[in-house]
This record gives sequence, C-alpha cells and structure tokens, in this order.
Amino acid sequence: MNFEPSDRSKDYRERVQRFIRDHIQPVEARYWADVRASDHGGDWRRWKVPSIMEELKARARAEGLWNLFLPDAKLGAGLSTLEYAPIAEETGRSLMAPEVFNCNAPDTGNMEVLWKYGSEEQKARWLTPLLAGEIRSVFCMTEPDVASSDATNMQATVVVEGDDVVINGKKWWSSGLGHPRAKIAIFMARTPDSTADRHHQHSMVLVPLDAPGVEVQRMLPVYGDYDAPHGHGEVHFHNVRVPRGNIIGGPGMGFEIAQGRLGPGRIHHCMRCIGAAEQALDLMIDRGMKRTAFGKPLLNLGGNRERVAEARIAIDQARLLTLYAAWKLDELGALGAMNEISAIKVVAPNVLQKVVDDAIQIHGGAGVSQDTALSGFFAQARSLRLADGPDEVHKGVIARIELARRGFSRSRES
Repeated sequence: MNFEPSDRSKDYRERVQRFIRDHIQPVEARYWADVRASDHGGDWRRWKVPSIMEELKARARAEGLWNLFLPDAKLGAGLSTLEYAPIAEETGRSLMAPEVFNCNAPDTGNMEVLWKYGSEEQKARWLTPLLAGEIRSVFCMTEPDVASSDATNMQATVVVEGDDVVINGKKWWSSGLGHPRAKIAIFMARTPDSTADRHHQHSMVLVPLDAPGVEVQRMLPVYGDYDAPHGHGEVHFHNVRVPRGNIIGGPGMGFEIAQGRLGPGRIHHCMRCIGAAEQALDLMIDRGMKRTAFGKPLLNLGGNRERVAEARIAIDQARLLTLYAAWKLDELGALGAMNEISAIKVVAPNVLQKVVDDAIQIHGGAGVSQDTALSGFFAQARSLRLADGPDEVHKGVIARIELARRGFSRSRES
C-alpha cells in the first residue's frame, strides 16, 4: 500500500490551499458574523445566505475546484477516496470551505447515492441541480421516539400503493433542513415485508420538501447554536404521497444503499476532523506563544508543551489510520473496509475533541466565544461522536469482527 498522494491529488490540494488562504480566510469571520446577525432565534423561514458565499462558489467552480469528492471525471474531479482524503483535510480547516467547493454534507452523501443508485429520471431531476449547487438536500434517518443507534428500530414507514408510495413518520437532526435552497430529502424508513429479513425491510425515497404533508417542526440548536443557514431540524411526514419512481434502487434496498453512502462519507468527515484538529493546534501554539503569564509564554506553563506533543502524535496517528481506511475502501469496498471505517469514526472525532479542548484552555474565555473557530470545531467533534452511529456502535462492530477473526461466531455472543 502507498499513501503518497498522486500528482492530481497534490495539485488539487495545493489549489484548494491557495483558494482558502486567498479568498476564504479573509472573509470567513465576517461571513459568520453576518449569519449570526440574521439567525432570528431559530426561525429558519427568515434565514438568508450572505451573498459572499455564492460569489465564492462561483469563483471556485470557475477555477475547477468543484465537486471534488465525486469519483466521476465527467461530473466531478474523478479522484479516488484516497486521493480526495488530503483535500478533505484542507477544507476541514474552515467551517465555511466545504460548501464553497460543493463538498459539504449531507449533499455529498446524497449526491453519491443518486450517482450510484439513482434512476436516470432521478438523476436528471435532482442530481444535476445538486451538482450545480443550485439546490440543497437533506438526509432524514434519525427519529426522535426510538434509539436510532439501531436503525432497525425505525418507526417511519414507506407503504407502496399502486404507482405511489405513502410516507409517514417523524425525523430529527435532519441536517441542512433550514437552508433556503433545501428542496429535496432522502427519507429512509421501513417498507413492511413479512418475507424479507430485517436488513431488507427498509427503503430510501426522494421526498420534495414542498410536498403536501411535509411539516418542518423546528430547528434544533447544538450547544445553543442553530447552525444557520443550514440547521438541523425536526420534520414530520403525514401521509405524504410521492410516485413509486421516487424509491431509490427499489423497495428493501435501504440498508445496502446506506452502507454505500456512509463509507466514503465517513472518510470525508474524518479527514475534515483532522484538518480542524490541525487548525486548532495552530491556534493553540500561536496563542500560547504570544500570551504570557507569570513571566512566561503560556505554552511554557502547566504541561502545555506536552499537550502540543500529544496533539501532534494523535493527529498523525488518526491521519494514517484514516488514509489506510480510504485505501482499503478503494480496494475492497465499504464492506471490506468496515473494521477500519468504524475505527476512524471513533478515533478522528475524539482526537479533534481533545485537541480543541486543549486549544480552548489555552485561549481562556476567548476559546468558548465565537471569536475563533474553536467553539464550532468542538460542537462538530462532539456531534460527530453521535452522527452516523455513536462510538459504542462502532466499537461493537470492531469487536464483532475481531471475535469472528478468532473463530467466535455471532451466535455465541451474549
């Protein structure tokens, strides 16, 4: 195995670095200040995207820094997961950058689903405008009334009635729901079938957010921040009727599609975590060397140098593990890399959380304010330890695979 980036990967990474340095960093603080000024207490109906975002997106697209995540040379950059990983790391240094390059969640995962599993009609209607950055999308999976760490607990239903499907259920933490350009949701739910096993009783359906019966209940704050202009919302579906052709891949394909969707997406999340951790470490060192207390730079007090060293070790370990997972995903697919994907999903957010926590401590009161990106990075890290499966679920997967390697079958588990 060889983790050395290809020439194309290096070229894209250097161009992304320059773009972030020259065009995003000078305006990012103002962008988020403008967003917070128009938060309106979580009233997503009044949210607006500052015009600088569209200006930056147009510039990025003109420079060919667009849809870099998609392994399709005609629709995206055509990079492998391993090639894209260092680029995702660079975008993770900024809370704004992923959207500028049309590489932001949940749109990337939704676009990959449509690219890989969607019908030609579904691609024409929804994938094309998503790839163009004209609309945004939502992924509706987690439910408020059940333990969603076990996806088989889902209570929401998709019932086939002739040429239509009827959708009912409650979803929450549906990211991107508050965005003014959010137009379509991928809704995952049970498709009752007594003859199918429990992993073939779920489907994914495309549901326009303006369909009758779709009711956005509220936006959910994360540590008091509504994450405008994207937001994470609770949305209810009451007898929503859409054409049967809106089912992605066919009834019962939900779990298979979810595995295909979440594999690359977790690599992207983890590499962005590593980029955020690098940025937090840079901020920590700069602050620690420029501020003094008791006659010394802060980094020379209280074991802070050791914390810098520990951060460097942890970040590099997390990066290597994530690159290995990316390589294995490219070689063997999501199922073949399940152990490694689960491992990085535990490691990367925890590393980010620890590095950011140390950086916050060095910054003092400024660290918990919105004067730096640290509070946003911390919320990102803590949330990702729940999103796409909590730490405990991923550790359970790793343990099961390890036990099976030693010849202990699942039937012998207690």
